[in-house]
Amino acid sequence: MKLLAVTAPLVLLAVVAAWLAGPGRVASRRTPLLVNADRPATNVDTNTQTPPDARPTPERAPLRLPLKDPRLVVSKAARRLELYAGGRVVREYRIGLGRSPAGDKERQGDMRTPEGEFYVCVKNPKSSFYLSLGLSYPNKEDAARGLRDRLITRAVHDRIASAIDRRRRPPWDTALGGEIFIHGGGSTSDWTWGCVALDNPDVKELFDSLPLGTPVVIKP
Repeated sequence: MKLLAVTAPLVLLAVVAAWLAGPGRVASRRTPLLVNADRPATNVDTNTQTPPDARPTPERAPLRLPLKDPRLVVSKAARRLELYAGGRVVREYRIGLGRSPAGDKERQGDMRTPEGEFYVCVKNPKSSFYLSLGLSYPNKEDAARGLRDRLITRAVHDRIASAIDRRRRPPWDTALGGEIFIHGGGSTSDWTWGCVALDNPDVKELFDSLPLGTPVVIKP
């Protein structure tokens, strides 16, 4: 009887200790699952652009400003944007494109990123996607094609051509589409409506470095 009286409290203490330790072990196993479940989905087929998670940007030396004769070259197939200054590449950035990345943009709503020669015609510090640089799409070639394909009238064609001649923003409210930007929000997938998307630190570097009128070439 004395042995039972001694061992009973020890058994009770062991049961209590196991009960206290159990929830902690369960929580530690489940925590990573809860963190992963909180990550937003990407490439959701909705009517709005949903930015993906931005990838970390490695540390790098700041650009030497002002840049000499800056220009941008976008290679769609390589998902790469190159910043030139003084005739050489000084930066390379990973990019995302429109949801239909192959082929040139032809009309409003086709989700394609345009190809051709443009320039920065707008700088928007209050972009929905952090910061943005507006591109001069549609250009004269786009206007000529649109007129030939009867997507726009002669009057609209002339409005576009006139804006390009004056290095202004062309009309963005035509059947050819518009509001094509280089903006932030993430570069890990093709998720935009036709814009060129970068990680936020990358687009900030461009926004702070480039003046209006900077040439931009977008290659297939």
